[in-house]
Amino acid sequence: MLGVLAAVAAGFWAWRHWHYRSFWLTIGFPLTAISVRASWRKVALGCGLTKKRQRFWFTTVPGLVASTGVVRVRRRFQRIAVDTAPFMWLPMPTRHGWRVTLHTLEGQIPADYADVAERLAHSWGVHAVRVSSDRPGRVRLAATMRDPLVKVDELPPSTELLKVTVGRLETGGPWVVDFMTVPHWINAGATQSGKSNLANALIVGLAPQPVALVGFDLKGGVEFTPYASRLSALATSRAECGGLLDDLVELMTDRMGVCRMASARNIWQLPPGVRPVPVVVLVDELAELYLMADKSEKEEVAKTSTALLRVAQLGRAFGIYLFCCGQRIGSDLGPGVTALRSQCSGRICHRVNDPETATMTLGDLDPAALDSARAIAAETPGVAIVASQDGQWYRARSFYVSEQAAEHAARLYADLAPSWDEVMAVHPHQTPDSQTA
Repeated sequence: MLGVLAAVAAGFWAWRHWHYRSFWLTIGFPLTAISVRASWRKVALGCGLTKKRQRFWFTTVPGLVASTGVVRVRRRFQRIAVDTAPFMWLPMPTRHGWRVTLHTLEGQIPADYADVAERLAHSWGVHAVRVSSDRPGRVRLAATMRDPLVKVDELPPSTELLKVTVGRLETGGPWVVDFMTVPHWINAGATQSGKSNLANALIVGLAPQPVALVGFDLKGGVEFTPYASRLSALATSRAECGGLLDDLVELMTDRMGVCRMASARNIWQLPPGVRPVPVVVLVDELAELYLMADKSEKEEVAKTSTALLRVAQLGRAFGIYLFCCGQRIGSDLGPGVTALRSQCSGRICHRVNDPETATMTLGDLDPAALDSARAIAAETPGVAIVASQDGQWYRARSFYVSEQAAEHAARLYADLAPSWDEVMAVHPHQTPDSQTA
């Protein structure tokens, strides 16, 4: 009998180890669903999610005292206050755990459940519990049994224009950087936090697409020079960045004229034969554009800051998108950084060395996101807090993309890189008469 039990246990272990998904759907999830439903009332009571409601209940009340001194107890069916838990639907399995929908009680909001998400995770013995709400009066709890960010897959090819899958979210879903939906991004992170790896993933994903890549490399060119074959323009100093930003402002003005003459609100309403190529601007070490050694650089910094802000404010409609990276992004750099941040809906915060950078990146979104960003360990490069396009924030991890892989992609698709003169050669008078009538 012991041998049979040992063989069965070994079989279950091998099944779980070699094909966890089928084991989870067949054995793990049914047992978990029963446990979650059975323990929900106690868990809700412990987390403070119950409400007192009047219910008819059998109660025991003391009766008369017998001559022997024994208290006679009798049962009575009466109305008393009972702790009532929110109604829970049947849990449903997911790839990395399960999800369940709850009906909120009177006076409850999704934030009440988000505040006790960590308590719920510990009560059920899962890695994490995320809270969302798709309609009033409903709250969805999504539990992950184990951390899906421990190991991520390889970078998949990008099939849609200006959309790159750069990693995986903590929910198990893809982490997508979609410039069509979120045009401008801020990517903050300390050295060895995964910030440059994310830029490599973007270059690999955008290289085979019909887009123009522009690099602002304030490290003297050491970051983006190996990818110069796929870049349409590259600036490696603040003076060069200022000149390139002036070109981008001029390009934006020309495209305004094209759209105005064609009665279009943006370049995507233009016919494919007239539509100019979209431009993705990659900025490395954003703080270097704002730092001043003395007052003599104040005018240059102000000019550069103004041009970059103009591109961020008006560039989306005319096919110019920003992806700004930096180790240090703080309000002490000047009002230009704060104004630029307000134009960047996409926020990515890797591990940072100072809380001011995390606050500058995520502080105006959700205090819980700020706490999670400060808790990122140095042993987990690539892990970041992402403000997603659905209005929520997630822990995410980017796929590992080496410099060699990014250089290979840049050389392989070098023929797709339009020259800067070709990008700038879009003027209103070149629009066909049929489109300007």
